[in-house]
Amino acid sequence: MKFVLAPDSFKNALTAKQVAQAMQDGLKKVYPEADFVKVPMADGGEGTVQSLVDAKDGEIVTETVVNPLGSPTQAHYGLIDNGEVAVIEMAEASGIQFVNDFTKNPYVTTTYGTGQLMKSAIKRGAKTIIIGIGGSATNDGGAGMAQALGASLVDEQGEELKYGGAMLDKLAKIDLTDLMPELTDIKIIVASDVTNPLTGKNGASRVFGPQKGANEEMVEFLDRSLSHYAEVIKRDLGKDLKQTPGAGAAGGLGAGLLAFTNAKLQSGVDIVVDYTGLKEQVKDADVVITGEGQIDFQTKFGKTPIGVSQVTKEVDPNATVIAIAGSIGDKISELYPLGIDAIFTCVSGVQSLDEAISDSQKNIEQVSENIGRLIKSRM
Repeated sequence: MKFVLAPDSFKNALTAKQVAQAMQDGLKKVYPEADFVKVPMADGGEGTVQSLVDAKDGEIVTETVVNPLGSPTQAHYGLIDNGEVAVIEMAEASGIQFVNDFTKNPYVTTTYGTGQLMKSAIKRGAKTIIIGIGGSATNDGGAGMAQALGASLVDEQGEELKYGGAMLDKLAKIDLTDLMPELTDIKIIVASDVTNPLTGKNGASRVFGPQKGANEEMVEFLDRSLSHYAEVIKRDLGKDLKQTPGAGAAGGLGAGLLAFTNAKLQSGVDIVVDYTGLKEQVKDADVVITGEGQIDFQTKFGKTPIGVSQVTKEVDPNATVIAIAGSIGDKISELYPLGIDAIFTCVSGVQSLDEAISDSQKNIEQVSENIGRLIKSRM
């Protein structure tokens, strides 16, 4: 019997590697001689760095960078494949967790720290950068990121723009003379399932600005500022990005990466599938078990369990795919036609969120054992 264990992390509870180990511990009570293959997964969001570092036996690097409010902070990224591939989560440096109801303000928040992480990885010899761009506190179009990499964005007086989305309204010229020359040869893969354009009714400011602290007046100003930014990019860099799908991700960081690097946008889970070699791992698997903290109808939009199930069924339509969740939401029946054969919750009885998080390892182990006993009873 071959089990492939390919879960995402359970947020605030366990890493993907720890979830996979708990699954194995439970199943081994029923199948002590089975072949277990653990493949820590992610979908490009939180946990992607740790999952790929665990899956590829990489290392974590720590740097002091600028957080979205311009203060110093410690941020981490991963190096895999002998240091040739860097894995970055922009939220590590520029995420919403750095602000609160009193400090969140997309007029001033910056992606400069994300650019500092990219610069660090390049200086360490990375030839490819995978960057997940979810969870941002910013609306600066990636301008701060570009400045950290050496781009110059100046106003009519020739002064370098200060941090924040509100400054883009003053942009007069982009100069790439001092942009890191290494960027020409660096492959940059952007993990994002957001398809919003940079501007307009579905753009970065109108859709995501309010959750980052923008009121109605700020949303309109930020949208106009990003539109102006896009016009200068088109004029000075020859790239028309205003309506490019995905350009509005992370407050326009998607557009910034497309403008100042040779980045390509890709589904986050597809990137992780590729770098973990999941297609090869699921060959000859009898049962594939995936999972994440919350499974509901939104899981079908590029989340880990669907990515794992679709890859598995592509390789072997007869393999069984089971998902384990900390909690199950609405309309999970929509997931079954997409390759998941059964979904189980691991919470044992009535528990508070804190209790469920504390007991998650034990609960996952227990439900995995029960799944194993069910499988064995049907053979």
